[in-house]
Amino acid sequence: MLVKRQRVQLSGKQDQIGYRVAHGQFTNQLIMNQSIILTGASGALGRGLAMHHASPGVSLCLWGRNPERLSDTCEAVRAVGAEAQPIIHDLSKAEAAILKLLDQDRVRPFDIAYLVAGLGDTRPPGEKAEDPMQVLRLAEVNFAAPAAMAAALAGRMAERGRGRIVLIGSAAGHHSLPFAAAYSGSKAGLARFADALRLSVEPYGVSVTLAAPGFIKTPAGSSINSNRPMEITVEEAVRRIVRAAEQRRAHYITPWPFAALKSFDALLPNWLRDRILTGLQK
Repeated sequence: MLVKRQRVQLSGKQDQIGYRVAHGQFTNQLIMNQSIILTGASGALGRGLAMHHASPGVSLCLWGRNPERLSDTCEAVRAVGAEAQPIIHDLSKAEAAILKLLDQDRVRPFDIAYLVAGLGDTRPPGEKAEDPMQVLRLAEVNFAAPAAMAAALAGRMAERGRGRIVLIGSAAGHHSLPFAAAYSGSKAGLARFADALRLSVEPYGVSVTLAAPGFIKTPAGSSINSNRPMEITVEEAVRRIVRAAEQRRAHYITPWPFAALKSFDALLPNWLRDRILTGLQK
């Protein structure tokens, strides 16, 4: 038990130092040689997080599905002095992803992991239920792969006595959306897993944060749903997610009205909640 307490205290100090570095209270020497893995780096949010951390001495292992966009992100990261290793991989091939992840961690242990990659979808108009193969794919990419990758890294980080894992969920994961059952369900599962994993490895100096943003202004998101209230920019989403991770927040929902909606949903009687949710699909 004494060893665990020492590890928690050490990790807490490290996170506090990281927060103070981000706010200009120390030189960037303290973040030299930092190793970061980031999935979804060919998407807008993943690229934004990569650029936030890019600086001389930082090594970024960037995973993505789109070779051209991933290459652009790597070039942008290198332009500011960081190292960039591109990995083209589809997370629906989860077993291969886990093996590749562990091999990379063995060569250069990761200090921070951002598991950003995910898919969004809604039920097509006129259909009574979602396509079962699409449900399976969203479950694999949004829940099974990031959960398994987080577990693999958490075990390694716990052995080292330090580390930070950030899983990107969604505000939709707190509501039973009939027009997006696969998406909201997969994100709900990820949220519960993240909280359980946090309780498991926190005593060993590893923090796990589930960041659940609402709508982020990206081309991909806008193509799926044009009705996007309280939308925030990628830059603002990055700033808020990084701050929550540095503060070792367990579960962070942004913008704040989505957190209020989560509480409101839980307080409603079931019949009224069901009527409101079914009304959203009309």
